[in-house]
Amino acid sequence: MAVLSDAEWLALSSALAEVRSGTGRPFVDERSTVEAVVWRLRNGARWRALPAEFGPWWRAAQLHHRWSRMGIWGRLLGLLREKGRPDLAEVLMDATSIRAHQKAAGAKGGATCMRSAARAAATAPKPA
Repeated sequence: MAVLSDAEWLALSSALAEVRSGTGRPFVDERSTVEAVVWRLRNGARWRALPAEFGPWWRAAQLHHRWSRMGIWGRLLGLLREKGRPDLAEVLMDATSIRAHQKAAGAKGGATCMRSAARAAATAPKPA
């Protein structure tokens, strides 16, 4: 399953070579793993729902989390923006397509604090 065209991958891989530190082991099957991350972000799927053509789901998840912590994705976007790509319309996401969790419905959560009857009677104004 090809997510990126050969021309897109060539531009992305050269930009990745510029923003990464170059230390560590060579990455095994980098294209399919990066395409798995792109596929997941485009579709909004869970990591475990990645198609088997991309390889193990955990490899793509690990790469995404590791590169996020190291700031590689941010540097990559900055470098591509300097070169005129991507267009801002390709980067922005429409928030109407993102589902909130069912518990994010707006009701106040947690236990409600109720005053005891004895405290209410002690602090109530006394009739004159």
